[in-house]
Amino acid sequence: MIGKIVKGIAGFYYVHIAESGIYECKAKGAFRKQKIKPLVGDNVEIAVIDEEKKKGNVEKILPRNNQLIRPAVSNIDMALVIFAAAKPDPNLNLLDRFLVMMEFQKVPVTICFNKCDLISEEEQKNLANIYESAGYKVIFTSAKLHKNTSQLKEILKGKTSTVAGPSGVGKSSIINLLQDHTVMQTGAISTKIARGKNTTRHSEIILIEDDTYIMDTPGFSSIYITVCEKEDLWMGYQEFVKYEPYCKFNGCSHISEPDCGVKQALEEGKISEVRYKNYTMLYEELKNVRKY
Repeated sequence: MIGKIVKGIAGFYYVHIAESGIYECKAKGAFRKQKIKPLVGDNVEIAVIDEEKKKGNVEKILPRNNQLIRPAVSNIDMALVIFAAAKPDPNLNLLDRFLVMMEFQKVPVTICFNKCDLISEEEQKNLANIYESAGYKVIFTSAKLHKNTSQLKEILKGKTSTVAGPSGVGKSSIINLLQDHTVMQTGAISTKIARGKNTTRHSEIILIEDDTYIMDTPGFSSIYITVCEKEDLWMGYQEFVKYEPYCKFNGCSHISEPDCGVKQALEEGKISEVRYKNYTMLYEELKNVRKY
């Protein structure tokens, strides 16, 4: 039987088999010898030991499309990063850190600003301009007012998406709104894997529809860039990439050099000042990292 690992905890892997439900599985010892660890999101082949108790063994991990470093998950089609539009105000430096991490891991991102009822249309427009001009899809939601959740469902449809963001932004509320009765019908996921008890500690996949999964991950309050050196940071800013060829110097840092294509685009309003300022801060941070 082939299914998807929807949660892994304390050596147990909970595998969702379409139309059969959730099976509690242990991984074969061969994986440990090969130093391979099953990940949430893995498509796996299992052998059923006890059909009544829904227990089995993970026999084989099918090839991964991709594997993220943080969160440690696999086979992700998209990252949905959720920040509050207000209360708390969005930390755009933290958001840009997440976006850089996803760029280097080649995962498309949709940005969701929740609690949009707390800011004006003008403020929404300003936030959208910053990130849409950088090439990202931006959606504004209000979990409280159930605003734009159907549009969000449409964006997620047919994909396995990781849902990430700081604590306190309404991430859990949105995830709950995205679920409907189909979740409970498909193998009683909540009772089998004790959903709700450890949602902030472990990555966990939630079935939205037959072909649509979202992966809830622990909230974050800080991200350290670990995917690149300072010289390559600009490649994590997709709007910089098209202007880099206009730089006079090879290896331009886009900070202090003259005749810089990126800085010229900044002056012309083609690159957001907010994004550029965050870039310079991250560049300095990477420059000051001590190498051991």
